[in-house]
Order: sequence, then structure tokens, then C-alpha cells
Amino acid sequence: MNKSISEINQTYDCLIIGGGIVGAGIYRDLSLNGVSTLLIDKKDFSSQTSSKSSKMLHGGIRYLENMDFDLVFEALHEKNLWLRLAPHLCFESPFYLPIFKDSLRSKWMIRCGLFLYDLLSSFQNKPFYMTNKQQTVTALPDIRKEGLVGAGVYHDAIVDDARLTIEVIADGSLHEASDALNHTSLKDFRFQDEKVYVTLFDEIDNKERVISAKEIVFATGPFTDELLTGHPDFKWTSKLLPSKGSHLWLKKNAVNISSPLVLTPKDGRVIFVIPQRNHILIGTTEVEYNGNKFDMKVSDQEVDYLLANLNEYFPGANVGHDAVVGKFAGLRPLVREDDSNDRSKTARNHKYYQPRHNLHVILGGKYTTFRVMAKEVSSIICKKLNTKYNSTLSMKPFNYHSGVNTFSGKSLTTENIETIKVFEHVRCKEDLERRTNLPS
Repeated sequence: MNKSISEINQTYDCLIIGGGIVGAGIYRDLSLNGVSTLLIDKKDFSSQTSSKSSKMLHGGIRYLENMDFDLVFEALHEKNLWLRLAPHLCFESPFYLPIFKDSLRSKWMIRCGLFLYDLLSSFQNKPFYMTNKQQTVTALPDIRKEGLVGAGVYHDAIVDDARLTIEVIADGSLHEASDALNHTSLKDFRFQDEKVYVTLFDEIDNKERVISAKEIVFATGPFTDELLTGHPDFKWTSKLLPSKGSHLWLKKNAVNISSPLVLTPKDGRVIFVIPQRNHILIGTTEVEYNGNKFDMKVSDQEVDYLLANLNEYFPGANVGHDAVVGKFAGLRPLVREDDSNDRSKTARNHKYYQPRHNLHVILGGKYTTFRVMAKEVSSIICKKLNTKYNSTLSMKPFNYHSGVNTFSGKSLTTENIETIKVFEHVRCKEDLERRTNLPS
């Protein structure tokens, strides 16, 4: 299943640039519908934005205030779909939203918001509930008691984001007409005779090859503007307002919590604190960033910000830098609506663009809604290729089975690892480590 750049076909119906979750979703959907497709990524699949999330499948509780009801509805239904399709990679969990006397949102506002959240899920979510001060302290023993009123408790899902992306790609690769190449970059591309001719470069073997495709898709997230701006065959103007997200892995005993919670500091940002097996993940977004977009680092300022806010809510824990055992950062490709730079108010709805008749660009959205984003692009491409499109195929469980069950606590067997090597496009030691090192 793992082909080299010299072993792939000379031409494909569709070429997808970008092996994050959106590119993966389009790749699987097109492959399931019989479209010969090639997927490439300059780095390893899901090594950038799609593995740098808060590890959640969620509707976006915070988007209710922006009245993005259609997005929340869509995301909640997708979240509940993936809970059914991939229970080995995700699970539903209660999320606590602590409420204080001086909180930005009162208890009645939280109650109304959580009811609306469940309503938009068509009541597929486990029902929300409210807790009083004592119940909240029992659930969160280290929580600041001064001014505490209670908490709202709603349900979203925890996910192994990187593995879900990898398994989506592996499932698409079961179809003989489709191929996926990681560590393969786009050197240049040009349009001629109703086709796009693309020069690919193998970053490991230092080989180059030209292939052609009828359609080309850019699912390149925060890298899109720099890839498309200035191309001679079409006009592209900047669309993105990149938002940096920073996350820390903390020691399990850093804070005494057993359920995820949402912190809402006075600055309007949102911080998620999520226990995951042997560690606690804490993270937030909404920071402007204009530097190098590959393999980003968490700044010292963001580390201090996250720890300071955690200690504000859990003063007795006194979490210091010695509790940090890992950190990662990534960019969310928010689509600029106007001249505003307010990332907290920028809509998370995805946007589709078609600068040329056979050039497709998909931007924005949320990890949770990747399948819906893929459907929009895939249906357009199938129509152009006179191929019947079945929108229900991507709602079926995977035909690919790796044997990985992220949150079960079980170790991988030798058979699991061999399956991963054969079907998951492992090309170097780091690829295998990324696929077999389950999140702690």
C-alpha cells in the first residue's frame, strides 16, 4: 500500500494538496465514490494543524454567543456521528463550566446556553445539568471556592485527532485507484489543455516527478495564501486570519480533576483543561501569528498565560513550570470576514472557492466538521467528472482496522504494528513513532 513517488500513476482524476483532516476527508470521500485520487503532504500526514488541536470533537459551545447556530448544529451532529463510527478513537465526556459571582456569564445564561446546545444536537447529546457550589467542589476539589456559584455541565467528545486523520487516509487508500504520498511537496503547478501539471518533490529521496490531474484541490489550511498568491494562471487574494493555539501537557497530579472543564478568563478567551490518561492537556487559541507556520513552538508568554489562569481557578494547586512535561502549538486557518482582526468573533464556518474551473480551495471550518467540508468539494468534483456521487458513503464505518484503541490502555501488538507499517504510509522512524505512540 505504501508507494514511492516513482510507483504512482502518471495521471489522476484529482490531486489533493494537504494531508490534514480536511484533505484526508476529501481523499476518502472521492475514493469511496470511485474517483482516482492522489493525496500529498510536504510533511507527514496530520503532523501539523490537525494534530495540534485541543483533542476534541465538539459543537463549539462558545460559538453560541456569535449566533453561529448552523455551525454548532452541524458540528454537534458530526460529533455524534463519529462517536458511533470511530468509538476506538473518541469518547463522550462531561465538561464542567465553573460559574463565579463575577463571571462574564451568569448561571441563568449558562443554563439557557446549555439547553440550546442540547437542542441543536437534536438531543443526541447526553443532557446537560447544573451543579451548586458544594456539588462543584466535590467534582473539582481544588477549584477556587471564593465567589463560586456552581457549574454547568454539558457533554462533548475527546478524540485522538492525529490517529483519526491517519485512519481516514488509510481507509481511502484501500481503493486501488487512489494513492497517498507523505513527505512529498508541491514544487510547482500549471494549467494546460484542461489539466493541471504538477511537479512533485520527494523530501526523503530527493526525487522529482511530474504528474497530471483533471482537478486539483488545496486543503492546505494556514499555508493556503502563501501557496496560491501570485500564481500567473489565476488571481488569489489573501483570505486568512491565522489564529495560533498553544497547548501544554501537564503531570496528571498537577490539578485534582477527573473531568474536562472550560475556563473563561476576563479577557474573553476560552481555556480547555482536559485530563487524558496519564496527563492533563490545557490549551487556548486566539493569538495573532505571522511567523513560520511549520512545526510551531509554544512561546514562554503563552506558557505563563496558561499556568497563571489555571492557578487563578485552582489557587491551591500552585502549578509551576515543573509540571509541564510537553507542549505544542498550531495554527487555525480562520477565514477573514472583513477588516476585523478579532479572532474570537471570526466565524468558524468553512468557505469554498473555485479560482479556476478545475481548481478547488477549501478553508476554515472546524476539525469536527471535516466530513461535511469534504462532501461539498467531493460532490462538485464528481459532478464535473460525470461520476455519480453518493453522499452517504462517508457515513459508513471504516473498512480499515488498525487495531489501535487509543483510550483503552491496551498496548499495541506486533500484528497491530505490522498493519500500521503496511497500510499507514510509514516512511521513516518518526512516522512509525507518531502512529504507535498513543497519547498519554
